[in-house]
Amino acid sequence: MTILVTGGAGFIGSNFVLDWLAHTDEPVVNVDKLTYAGNLRNLSALEGDARHFFLREDICDGSRMLDIIATHRPRAVINFAAESHVDRSIAGPEEFIQTNVVGCFRLLEAVREASNGFSDAWMSSFRFVQVSTDEVYGSLTPSAPAFSEANRFEPNSPYSASKAAADHLARAYWHTYGLPTVTTNCSNNYGPFHFPEKLIPLCINNALAGLPLPLYGDGRQVRDWLFVRDHCAALRVVLERGIPGETYNIGGKAEVTNLEVVQMICDILDELRPDPLSGSYRRLITFVKDRPGHDRRYAIDASKIESQLGWYPRVAFRDGLRQTIEWYLDNEDWVSGITSGAYRDWIRRQYGSGE
Repeated sequence: MTILVTGGAGFIGSNFVLDWLAHTDEPVVNVDKLTYAGNLRNLSALEGDARHFFLREDICDGSRMLDIIATHRPRAVINFAAESHVDRSIAGPEEFIQTNVVGCFRLLEAVREASNGFSDAWMSSFRFVQVSTDEVYGSLTPSAPAFSEANRFEPNSPYSASKAAADHLARAYWHTYGLPTVTTNCSNNYGPFHFPEKLIPLCINNALAGLPLPLYGDGRQVRDWLFVRDHCAALRVVLERGIPGETYNIGGKAEVTNLEVVQMICDILDELRPDPLSGSYRRLITFVKDRPGHDRRYAIDASKIESQLGWYPRVAFRDGLRQTIEWYLDNEDWVSGITSGAYRDWIRRQYGSGE
């Protein structure tokens, strides 16, 4: 038995592969295109581990996906492969449509075609897990109930629209073809190996370099934060007990404004890596022009996965944030290895700040 993970060198994908092989000896076939956010250094702990088989491939290549699935006959496919940064989707939406929509379609088609040669027993136990985001639901007002699986999709960015399209495809392949798909919609993840264009790693990296900590608008956008290892645990449960055709929201029960997140980062860094010359890192907080169509609030109602599958988030946000900061402080070589000149140019263009 084996599982196929796509996008397994990215942030959430690599954490899942490491988590999976820490809990089971079932092998992983790991497919990743290795774009700027895919990094094999995330998986260096598995070097020489026969349970991990890596292939550099693009999920948009349907024939290669079919070959891989027909050859390895995985009992499950977990699709993490996606372009994921909203800002990048606003600047260049086409690659989001290609990877997130066309790529998901090619992968579903490859599984459907391969399944024609597999036994009924294989199909009855097979699962295709589409890993998605809470952003497909749109934006909440301050007093609105959290997103449940019954909320309609109202995506507000090219990124969230592309993920919504992929979710619809996964659902359609269950209802039309009987392909056993399960979709998960998670809140904002954070933790080790997060590429430093997202809020938390960006602010950790910038603070240590004495650079501005950019916050869009007034910084009071609200997000629900989920420690990535809690997310991995939820996905293991979904893979084990999730019902085909169902959707499960995965949240961290941690609604915090972006400003509060950055202030927490500053306070923890003041304790762990104080700057004796300049005082608190809070002095670096800088408000910049808001991005187009910026959603004001996300919040996840995870009661379905809690009641039906028995999963709950275990890591409180402040504890997880401290663990994350400690990881970045202990792995500064990892950060310096990926913050290339092209990445710094992107930060300058997007936030009007940089080295």
